[in-house]
Amino acid sequence: MKWSIRIATVAGTEVRIHMTFFLLLALVAMQGLGAGLGLAGAMQAVLLIAAMFLCVLLHEFGHVFAARGYGIQTPDVTLYPIGGVARLERMPKKPAHELVVALAGPAVNVAIAAVLALVMGVPVVMNPDHVFMMKGGFWSQLMVWNLLMVAFNMVPAFPMDGGRVLRALLAMVMDYGRATRVAASVGQFLAAGVVLLMLFGQWRLNPFLLIIAVFIFVAAGREAAVVGEQEVTDGMRVRDAMQTEFHGLRSDSPLRQAVDYLLAGTQQDFPVVDAAGAMLGLLTRTRLIEALTEHGAGIRVGEVAEGCPAGVGPDEPLARALMALEQSRCPALPVQDLRTGRLIGLLTRENVGETLMVRAALARRRQGVEA
Repeated sequence: MKWSIRIATVAGTEVRIHMTFFLLLALVAMQGLGAGLGLAGAMQAVLLIAAMFLCVLLHEFGHVFAARGYGIQTPDVTLYPIGGVARLERMPKKPAHELVVALAGPAVNVAIAAVLALVMGVPVVMNPDHVFMMKGGFWSQLMVWNLLMVAFNMVPAFPMDGGRVLRALLAMVMDYGRATRVAASVGQFLAAGVVLLMLFGQWRLNPFLLIIAVFIFVAAGREAAVVGEQEVTDGMRVRDAMQTEFHGLRSDSPLRQAVDYLLAGTQQDFPVVDAAGAMLGLLTRTRLIEALTEHGAGIRVGEVAEGCPAGVGPDEPLARALMALEQSRCPALPVQDLRTGRLIGLLTRENVGETLMVRAALARRRQGVEA
């Protein structure tokens, strides 16, 4: 993942930190010094932020281990300045399982708060005027943070845990796709309401809260779109939507050959293959232009191509392959003959979209004829 570094691997899951997180720590330190807390106070503020995000990490691993109980792996957990993200391979399809996975994270925060209250003897007092970064009260502030995390995460809006809890409950009485759309609409309504209240002066303008509201609005729409896509592609295989006409490049080919293909047609990303036709990497249009600027057209393709995710077979369910494509952050997924390893196609979002549009048009045509 761009702009993130791996700091550890826990039970097969990478723990990553986005580089902007360190900017947050620097900002907190500077604010502490500017507020007259002194060096010791500034260091305590940084330590408190670090402890808070350790609680965020434990929250995410609550999801990780709950999902693992249902056979769902988690490649990585990434900490951002606005929170943590556990990248599950997939969400459970059974509502009861999703409910358990969604509640596992907040349950960790409840447990942390309980330990702080019982073992550390921190009084359970929720003061609405509580100000973080104030002097003293380290354990008290950490306990308040965990309780606030529970309250915040249980807001019924994607991608918050509360949104997934709402979907799981709705999916017990309606189909999964409709439950997702209803839950996503609730999340977007709440996010839009927060933005409007701030814009019209009913709430004090808070840039951080505004960013979170916009993020929730976009993420909720994306969740609904992904599930809708899975519904539409149900029963389809990779071979039904893969691109079979494409130019491949040998690793020892000069970059100018890719330029010729780019200018002569509509293909933008070029697979790099070996003598047996197995895929070695991918030369994207962006990387092609960068390489031309840095090295010129004479450099070999293999020296500038990027790595690719593992290939899929043509009979793989299309919905599962699309999830792999989404997680790979690669514009094309190689489709290979599973016996020989030879590249036989490329799966791209553009090709999938065109396939679905054609199928929808034919379905409307059939409905019209039948009517």
